[in-house]
Amino acid sequence: MYDLKEFVVLGLMSGTSLDGVDLALCRFTEAGGAFQYHLIGAETITYPRYMKEKLDDAFNISAAGLQDIDQELGAFYAEQILGFLDRHHPRPLLIASHGHTIRHQPDKGITMQIGDGTIIAKKTGITVINDFRTQDVSKGGQGAPLVPVGDRDLFGDYRYCLNLGGIANVSFDDKGIRIACDIAPCNMALNTITSWIDMEYDWNGALAARGEVQPDLLERLNALAYYRLPAPKSLGKEWFLRTFLPEIRQTEITIEDLLRTVNEHIADQVASFININHPDGSSMLITGGGVHNRFLVSLLKNKCQADLFIPGEKLIDFKEAIVFAYLGLLRQLGNTNVLASVTGADSDTCAGIIHHPN
Repeated sequence: MYDLKEFVVLGLMSGTSLDGVDLALCRFTEAGGAFQYHLIGAETITYPRYMKEKLDDAFNISAAGLQDIDQELGAFYAEQILGFLDRHHPRPLLIASHGHTIRHQPDKGITMQIGDGTIIAKKTGITVINDFRTQDVSKGGQGAPLVPVGDRDLFGDYRYCLNLGGIANVSFDDKGIRIACDIAPCNMALNTITSWIDMEYDWNGALAARGEVQPDLLERLNALAYYRLPAPKSLGKEWFLRTFLPEIRQTEITIEDLLRTVNEHIADQVASFININHPDGSSMLITGGGVHNRFLVSLLKNKCQADLFIPGEKLIDFKEAIVFAYLGLLRQLGNTNVLASVTGADSDTCAGIIHHPN
């Protein structure tokens, strides 16, 4: 379809922790059937308070309200993209937008990421690809995680790729088959706790480091049914609100002790998954906002048998946006970008809805 061997794509990612919207302008070069990437420029745009509050409450609003915020968020994304492209060149072939997840119940055939692609395309004049999850869910899959194709193709030198975002998830190669799943809530839980004392997050895990583990709470969290489910499996905000949040709300302990215990819980679940599946000391690339939590990383280093590799800050912060740019490129080329081995769907998918500017 394309004679070009080089493609410039803009990836857009908004995570469940609502840290902001990540934009990554990437150049992908194809040689011998394999792609390499170069990050041209990247920025995180912080959500204004009004938008963050709307997105945080989107789980509760009506269908009509969802349509309104879908369009409003699409217009917001378009404005941020135009400003970003004024600062970074060249102009991309396409925009690959993950959008922001507000519904994810794959067992009921439901997943929804908002940020209207048609509006983004019309306002920017650039082709947009979004809605990467719906087709997989319609085929019986989890619609998540989506990043493992990029982990395999762009970061295949590492046995494991661990992302510490709103949710901690991992992907790895098992006898030539890519396996992945969500492991546990991560920044979604930690940032919720700090919001109770009007802090956005626990810088470097400093508050957690001052606390003490509460054994009863840790035992209850580690006993949650999700952790005993086999992969493929995925987590969404619904599970967090319904199952995890009530456990941490009902405790009568200090914020420091609560953060300490939840950090311990996250590290326990990650280490349990890694060590039970492949306790062979393999290398693990670790990225996502949670890497800036030095206390959590120290717990992981102590508990995981894999050797943790922490890259430079650009890759820590923008790996998911880079991968979504790649997923968009694969969709444009007509190649598989969602793996059934990861999601549990009936078959692999070339996923994403294409919105042309005209």
